[in-house]
Amino acid sequence: MATILTHPIIPLTIGLIASREVLPWRLVLVAMLCSIIPDLDVISFKFGIDYGSDFGHRGFSHSLLFAAALASVLCLFSKQLQSQRLNVWLFCFIGAASHGVIDAFTNGGLGVAFYWPFDNARYFFTQRVIEVSPIGVTRFLSERGMAVLQSEFRWIWLPCTFVVASFHTFKSFFK
Repeated sequence: MATILTHPIIPLTIGLIASREVLPWRLVLVAMLCSIIPDLDVISFKFGIDYGSDFGHRGFSHSLLFAAALASVLCLFSKQLQSQRLNVWLFCFIGAASHGVIDAFTNGGLGVAFYWPFDNARYFFTQRVIEVSPIGVTRFLSERGMAVLQSEFRWIWLPCTFVVASFHTFKSFFK
C-alpha cells in the first residue's frame, strides 16, 4: 500500500485544476478522505482475517464496486457539499478508486481486488514502481518508511505537481 499522505494527492491534484463551481473545496476534502477510506481494512489484521480473504487488506474495500457504493452514499450529502449529485458521485468515486490504482503500482502485497465480487483475483500493474509502505506507525517511522516516501514523491507527488503547474501555466497564457 502507499501511505495515507500520498493517496489524497490524486483528488487534490484534480481539485487544484478544477473550477470551484464544479468542485467546491468541501467536495475536494471529502474526495481526499475517500482516497484514504479503503485502507481502513487494515483493521482486518486485528481480527485475524487472512490477507487474501475478500475482506482482508486490499480486498473488497479496494474494489470499484466499493468506490461506487461509497460515492453513491455521499450523493446524499450533495447540498452540504455544495455540488450537484453527479459531481459528488464522480469525484468521490475517482477519489476512492484512485486508492486501488496507486496500490496496484506498488511492489508488495497480494494485489488489488478491483473487480470484487465478480472476480476475486488480485491485480497489479506491470510497472510496480512504488515502494510498498510498511503497515504500522513504528515500522513506517524507519529507514524503510523514508524510502517509501522518496518513492512516492518521485512517482506520484512530482508528476501531480507538474500537472498542476503545467495546467496553471497554460491557463495563464490564455487569460
